[in-house]
Amino acid sequence: MTTAKVKTSPLAPVLSGRVASIDFFRGLTMFLLIGESTGFFGPLNDVNNGFIKFLGEQLDHHEWHGLHFWDLIQPFFMFIVGVSIPFAVANRKKKGDSDSTILKHAWKRSFVLLLLGWILYNQGSNHIVFKLQNVLAQLSVTYLVAFLIQRKSFQFQLIFTLGVLLLTDLAYRFFQVDGFNQPWEPFHNLGAWVNIQIEGTPKTSIWATLNAIPTIAHTVWGVLCGKLLMSEKSTAEKIKLMIIAGVAALAIGFGLDLLNITPIIKKIATSSFVFASGGWAILGLCLSYWLIDVKGGFDKLAKPFVIVGMNCIFIYLFFHLGGAGLLLKVFPAFVNTLLGWTGEIMTRLITSAAVWASMWYICFWMYKNKIFVKI
Repeated sequence: MTTAKVKTSPLAPVLSGRVASIDFFRGLTMFLLIGESTGFFGPLNDVNNGFIKFLGEQLDHHEWHGLHFWDLIQPFFMFIVGVSIPFAVANRKKKGDSDSTILKHAWKRSFVLLLLGWILYNQGSNHIVFKLQNVLAQLSVTYLVAFLIQRKSFQFQLIFTLGVLLLTDLAYRFFQVDGFNQPWEPFHNLGAWVNIQIEGTPKTSIWATLNAIPTIAHTVWGVLCGKLLMSEKSTAEKIKLMIIAGVAALAIGFGLDLLNITPIIKKIATSSFVFASGGWAILGLCLSYWLIDVKGGFDKLAKPFVIVGMNCIFIYLFFHLGGAGLLLKVFPAFVNTLLGWTGEIMTRLITSAAVWASMWYICFWMYKNKIFVKI
């Protein structure tokens, strides 16, 4: 992991050839993850208001079969990493890097992502646990595969992802080990069996390490969208193609679920979930691209999120390695003393909001001083 300084541009200190909407989309996703780390979303479920409770429900993972907004956050991040790959490769080539140098960097980056993911898993543990369930560990796999095939044709990459999804779906359906041959039941499916084999315990997390395989599609589809944005096609055609792709993926994902073929289950990344979440990711990028890079006039709105997006790996590690917890120990005394009269729920929200703002300010301070931590 290295620290680098880059020149500023009108909207953000991004490298030449980058698209501002990519940094915005990445930053917005990470900004929401920061909010989760502060515990801000939890108290929303305790507010005596139907709409706010609905928001609180959407800002948490679905228990099993179904889709909440929060189930889209990890796919969004993995997708936007894929979008960035063609731009990153082009920028390295402009600097004179050879193909072999770029390939070595990709392998190194994948290893560092895996190592960081395992570090997060093993906080406070007495022995190493090998999992691929958090976003960094999964990304180490999906990023590397997406990079290795990013120079292949559109048809190859699309067929490759469809093949991965089909094979994973069939593997779940036809896995015959007793007790783990119920493909769509929690703790009784192939993903649970793989977890047990890796972790060596009778029962593990409901989240499947095997998710790193089907979610390859998210990052590869991101690469395809990145190439589209870099292409010579007109703006209107780029937007049209992204809308068609996004709507088609949504139709497939929700269609598989509604027809009772394959249920949408985030925690084992079923094919229907990958299609549905991938569709929303493509449409989210399309909307960001249209608002920021095409329509314009949203610089002031976008910039706070772009700032976060420029140091997303750093801030992700910061709050997971105790930064959020430390700040949550600092603010309650002040909030309760000054604003305790607002009630328990409100003081919890204010405390979380203060921690959230503090972590954003850390990103801003680094941005202002042109400090960008990257892998």
